[in-house]
Amino acid sequence: MWEIIQAGGPVMWPIILCSVVALAIIGERLWSLQESRVVPPEISARVWQLVGSGELTDKHVAALEQNSPLGQVLAAGLAQRHRPREIVKEAIEDAGRHVVHELERFLNMLGTIAAVSPLLGLLGTVIGIISAFNAITHGGVGDPRALSGGIGQALVATAAGLCVAIPSLVGYRYLRGRVDRLVVRMERDALKLVQALDDRQPTAQDAGAERRKRSAV
Repeated sequence: MWEIIQAGGPVMWPIILCSVVALAIIGERLWSLQESRVVPPEISARVWQLVGSGELTDKHVAALEQNSPLGQVLAAGLAQRHRPREIVKEAIEDAGRHVVHELERFLNMLGTIAAVSPLLGLLGTVIGIISAFNAITHGGVGDPRALSGGIGQALVATAAGLCVAIPSLVGYRYLRGRVDRLVVRMERDALKLVQALDDRQPTAQDAGAERRKRSAV
């Protein structure tokens, strides 16, 4: 392994650094973006139960906010549950933007590594070809061994860059798709929450009837 790194030239060190960072990001995001951690199914059922029974309190909302990303979105809407629908939706949307930003953390860096790694390999290729031409300039073309160092460096650097870029791109696309699926799940539960809160609020007609009833008493 050490011989391969030496054969690839100085460009191998940033390529190795990119591979370590990409591996760390993929592992961390696979752990953090588990469906059971982001959108636990028991949270939605518990929220619908509390909303339907009218037993929801600020303590429940605070605990929900600390539970998961989905809990943060739902808690933002529940904190405004006594206010109009537009304010509830705005609170949910604001919380959703922050949550999505957290879900996408490090993904831009992973995409950058996927794009930069083959360029680093290409840079190593150019450096290797330059070394080969320098060997020709100083020693002529009679000795193939004078060319082998530069050509070997070019091939090793190119292969190393592609070996980092391909898994990084696959991981980036997969993780991006997982984030999109989780966001769709959260949007669906948020819309259900808004509808449930609307169903709990009395209509204007009911409120007028209640006022007339009180005035008659």
